[in-house]
Amino acid sequence: MNNVKLSQRLGLLLEQIPHGSKLADIGSDHALLPLAAVQTGRAVSAVAGEVNPGPHRAAEKAVQDAGLKDRISVRRGDGLEVLRPEEADCITIAGMGGALIASILNRGKVEGKLAAVRTLVLQPNVGEDILRRWLLDNGWVLTAEALLEEDGKRYEVLTAVPQDLEAGITNEGLYADAARAGGERLYSMETLLYMGPWLIRQRGPVFVAKWLDEISKLERILESLSRSELESAESKRTEIKARIREITEVLACLPKDKP
Repeated sequence: MNNVKLSQRLGLLLEQIPHGSKLADIGSDHALLPLAAVQTGRAVSAVAGEVNPGPHRAAEKAVQDAGLKDRISVRRGDGLEVLRPEEADCITIAGMGGALIASILNRGKVEGKLAAVRTLVLQPNVGEDILRRWLLDNGWVLTAEALLEEDGKRYEVLTAVPQDLEAGITNEGLYADAARAGGERLYSMETLLYMGPWLIRQRGPVFVAKWLDEISKLERILESLSRSELESAESKRTEIKARIREITEVLACLPKDKP
């Protein structure tokens, strides 16, 4: 049985899955992540959930070809409806918008699908701040954030666990520590949710490139809005100027490389 080869993005998700997990990969596509997780011991069992018929069939074939039908259950369904309560202790969801991932998690919470889950590993394509807000509002604490660039695209991977007051794993502590990362200038909660409480401290080159590109995009929108006389356009211009100023101030706080 040959181990499946993963992209850097999926490899990063794999690294966040605790060893010995009971995994549920939602939107599993060809089941590459569950296959790798079981093959490497990250997962003792896995559910590969996929709503689209083509990828679902491909996932079934991949699992069968790997000889892992007894450990990986491929199921067709929408979101966490493929999962029974307490069947998984780690859930991965990748390649969707942050709002959609938050919606999937919210429905799963209402249906009792998150009660036994100890780790969430999430990779939103957009709307990372929406997902961070959902985690904050629902008692999940980010324990890691990673940002990588692969094939010209940038991906954020968010790892979260349930808040645990006795163990000192709290959102209050996380965001208080992150707020002080700017030195004398404390970052606001909105800034931390927007840019990431861990990423804003790590401040790697991909982080800088991402937010410089975001400034350029916002400036183009601002230029377009400058040609409008609508009252709503003025409000939007004010909002965008504030956002540009916010990002610029964060980047200005980054440590300078020594000569």
